[in-house]
Amino acid sequence: MISFIVPAHNEQACLPRTLQAIHEAARVVGGAYEIIVVDDASTDATAEIARQNDARVVGVNHRQIAATRNSGGRAANGDRLFFVDADTTINPRAVAAAVRYMDNGAAGGGAPTWMDKNEVVPLYIQLVAVLQVGFAKLVGFTGGAFMFCTRDAFHVTGGFNERLFWGEEGGFAMALKRQGRFVVLWKPVLTSGRRFRKTSARQLVIGGGRMILSPVRMMTQRSSVQEIWYDSNREEDDRMPNSLADRASNVIALLVLIIMATGPLWNFIPRSLTPWGSTMGNVRLGIGVFLGHVGLLFWPVSLILFWHLLQPKHWVEWLKLAALAAVCGWQAWVCTRGVLWFWPWLFQWLTHFLNG
Repeated sequence: MISFIVPAHNEQACLPRTLQAIHEAARVVGGAYEIIVVDDASTDATAEIARQNDARVVGVNHRQIAATRNSGGRAANGDRLFFVDADTTINPRAVAAAVRYMDNGAAGGGAPTWMDKNEVVPLYIQLVAVLQVGFAKLVGFTGGAFMFCTRDAFHVTGGFNERLFWGEEGGFAMALKRQGRFVVLWKPVLTSGRRFRKTSARQLVIGGGRMILSPVRMMTQRSSVQEIWYDSNREEDDRMPNSLADRASNVIALLVLIIMATGPLWNFIPRSLTPWGSTMGNVRLGIGVFLGHVGLLFWPVSLILFWHLLQPKHWVEWLKLAALAAVCGWQAWVCTRGVLWFWPWLFQWLTHFLNG
């Protein structure tokens, strides 16, 4: 039996389409199934809509996505659990592939997300949506919009970490990797862009800064991510911030992403075509300096990955994690060398310039 678990808080607008897609996918795949909507303190018609669409309602008052998902997992009767966000539309191919992988021994996995062509979001988010499909497959991690696992793996791992208000899907993926293979599907599922529609790049940068300065607080206190992940006001879901500062930050974010996505291509252009002092040479230097400093973020990522290597894991997942940790560590070292070269060079150039 398959259990589909849908955490929901004030989701009356999105829920009908989500539940209809689940019914359709389950019927195509075949076999017994159930849908559990975990109604987390909704003040709208979420529970009524769930019942109208033949879903079982479990009422909770957590206001925390990890605890809400876990309540659904504990109430489920199936031996294959699918966690589907209330604003996500799944498809039969993704469900069938997930079931096939679990039948062949996988502990769990997830699918990358795609946004419907009618979703109105900033351009930089559209670029992120395109890049993240292949990126999720490459690194072996997905977001929490569509995750799956066996019932045994869910209970052995304890489910999602309820100390976390953000990033809980990454912790759950790591826990599943200790039990067996974690599979990232090629087939994406559709999800809403409402959070990125409501949140400007400026707000995301501020949140990223807080994450760097105080990662534990950012992940374990709801107040730190309240505005992005726990906003109850659905009336603003279709409105994008339109101030000059917000629009400017969105443009800057798009340019930064383009630079980051195309930066590695400079490695295939001979230095002779971009000599020092030329316009293209200066552009290449500027991009390299920027990417070098951004690349320093590979250090904490690689350290986290190396730390997780010390914990017992399924051997396939250990090898994949070791490869990812090695790549991140290598990139961190290369970027560090570039940064250590740049600042003495800049100081020398400024000294020469000021001395005439």
